[in-house]
Amino acid sequence: MDAVLELASQNNGYVTSSCATKAGIPRRKLAEAVAAGSLVQIDRGLYALPDVWEDPYLVAQHRFARGVFSDDTALFLHGMSDRPPFSLTMTFPRAYNAAGAREAGIKCRTCADDLLDLGLCTLETPNGNSVRAYDLERTLCDIVRGQRVIDAQLVTPAMQAYTRRADRDPAKLMRYAKKLHTERKIRNYLEVLL
Repeated sequence: MDAVLELASQNNGYVTSSCATKAGIPRRKLAEAVAAGSLVQIDRGLYALPDVWEDPYLVAQHRFARGVFSDDTALFLHGMSDRPPFSLTMTFPRAYNAAGAREAGIKCRTCADDLLDLGLCTLETPNGNSVRAYDLERTLCDIVRGQRVIDAQLVTPAMQAYTRRADRDPAKLMRYAKKLHTERKIRNYLEVLL
């Protein structure tokens, strides 16, 4: 059981059954740790030390592994929005059945399979766990894409903050905008702000 607890400690207090298997730890050891009160089962195949705060981002990523955090959720994870999302937003492949994610309260977006990995990166949650999300340029394109009414309270401050960043990459932003058919909207923001 010590090996399971050590593995959880090394992973910010969390351990998955697949990680335990890769480490050569039988899955029954996870059940024994739960029975002993040394671990808490958060979700199927996801366990945590009892004193760890539950991370909704990590739990959602574990439950819906095909999804990628996007839109206002990715903007928040990038530190570009000071308001946490009311509900998490994830992007899934078009053919993916996202009914379970919707039932869990996740806002679901879809995109073509060839665009799903565009701008894919790993970000850290407020609790320090790594999750899949889109990079900043893809996120900016996503928050203006496919919305009839753009949330100016979200988009305008994000675009202003982006133009002040030393690591901004307007060329990449425009490449993504072209692929995601948001070129006109993104160009309008950049012309005003740059």
